[in-house]
Amino acid sequence: MTSPPPASLSAAPLRFHLLASTIQLSFPPKCRPVAARNLSIRRRFRSSCAFASHSPPPSAASQRWDTLTARFAGASNLPFLLIQLPQILLNYRNLVYGNKAALLAVPWLGMLTGLLGNMTLLSYFAKKKEVEAIVVQTLGVVSIYVVLGQLAMAEAMSLPYFAAISVLVVSGLVLNFVNYFGWLHEGLWQLWEDFITVAGISVLPQVMWSTFVPFIPKSILPGTICCIIAVGAIILARLGKLSDRMVKFIRSISGWTATLLFMWMPIAQMWTTYLNPDNIKGLSAFTILLGMIGNGLMIPRALFIRDLMWFTGASWASFLHGWGNLACMYYFKSISWKFFLGATLSLFVWTGIALWRDTKAYGYSSPMISLQELVSGT
Repeated sequence: MTSPPPASLSAAPLRFHLLASTIQLSFPPKCRPVAARNLSIRRRFRSSCAFASHSPPPSAASQRWDTLTARFAGASNLPFLLIQLPQILLNYRNLVYGNKAALLAVPWLGMLTGLLGNMTLLSYFAKKKEVEAIVVQTLGVVSIYVVLGQLAMAEAMSLPYFAAISVLVVSGLVLNFVNYFGWLHEGLWQLWEDFITVAGISVLPQVMWSTFVPFIPKSILPGTICCIIAVGAIILARLGKLSDRMVKFIRSISGWTATLLFMWMPIAQMWTTYLNPDNIKGLSAFTILLGMIGNGLMIPRALFIRDLMWFTGASWASFLHGWGNLACMYYFKSISWKFFLGATLSLFVWTGIALWRDTKAYGYSSPMISLQELVSGT
């Protein structure tokens, strides 16, 4: 009789797909939507309105860098896929061998939080026509949904919850892709934006609060209070009781809540490591490295199109969740100095190259000008 597979489960990956959401009112600046991706470099370059808004006509060097950054963002799918596949395959083996108890170690609420973040960012990138980022977010939604389906099969989550999640996933994917091609009514899309805004504002404070339990009382009040506030703000905006500036802020906040949610995940991981240093042995250095690579590949694109939200999330995930956790592992002698040195040099050199090439693409003399434009949005 073949022995059952090990029950240990790999840590869920942090992928900074959630780097932005359904927000076109405040940023990026409005531009004429592109009906479909054009393979022409020049046409593609014009679609990046954030770039075109403060630069001279594109040069050959800037067009090449525009194409390369898009390919880098698309290539980030590979490390993210390599992160998720082992978890899915392990769950499948446990189900085949009847080892359903192993799947109880996977927190379905945490997976659902990641699913919400990916769906939010999918909406954002679909509006920006960033095809490579759309693929990344879609992969995140589908892979997490597959894991949730496995948990439902193992009875680790109730079927009514999974059914509700299935409706959310199918509706979200359909709405996003129909909206991508400009076939969706604006009122229906606004309802979807309102939903993810309320969900994001409700989930973020609840996750932050739960991180410090049992040092603080276990409670759902943070999420409940923020949900009531979010619903009230949406109603006031719909009734025209708020200023245009406040309406724009409400429309943009869902993306930042998704970004902050993913930014909080490494903090929660480090807090857990601080409280229980022995738990660091359960972390996979290879998984963390893959997450760092995937997010790092998106940094040049986010910088090039001057997307502050995307850049913030990708950089945070690369440096804090990726390199920061590797630094903790090195400190506790869980990885060798050669592994840590190689990861450190790779990340910092790659970031330096991204800043240097972006500076050359825009024809500037210093990367600080690029960063200043990124932050100011001008």
